[in-house]
Amino acid sequence: MPIDDAVWDHPEPFILETTVSPEDIDGLNHTNNTVYVKWCEQVAWAHSVALGLDLDAYRTLDRAMAITHAEYSYLRASHQGQNVRLATWIVEWDKKLSIKRHFQIIRVEDGVTLLRGRVQFVCIQLSTGRPRRMPQEFVRGYGPAVLEKKLEVL
Repeated sequence: MPIDDAVWDHPEPFILETTVSPEDIDGLNHTNNTVYVKWCEQVAWAHSVALGLDLDAYRTLDRAMAITHAEYSYLRASHQGQNVRLATWIVEWDKKLSIKRHFQIIRVEDGVTLLRGRVQFVCIQLSTGRPRRMPQEFVRGYGPAVLEKKLEVL
């Protein structure tokens, strides 16, 4: 079922689709909250890879984007067999050290938003775990995807 662009919180989402599996269901007979967090991680990684920044690039550059703060609003439940769309956007960055991502998960059958998330990432040096400036490869990879930059052009 096509989802109207109006249901997304921001324009041009990066989207993955998945189906709620039996392993995703908890004792309350709905998708466990930790599964939503896992889905956010999966769509963020897929977006990063699509931008040319995979785990191999992180290791080669000795840099990574690490979560420093995460906030999730669980709005509605999903159940086994339902299809959901996972969306992410890079909404802000400081071009040096950090980015902010937003997430939205929508149930395909009715277009209802199940979750909204906001996550802050900081660039770290993998070998030390300490914050470091983003390398130019991160600026070139993540930069074009930053929503605030896209909205400035509109």
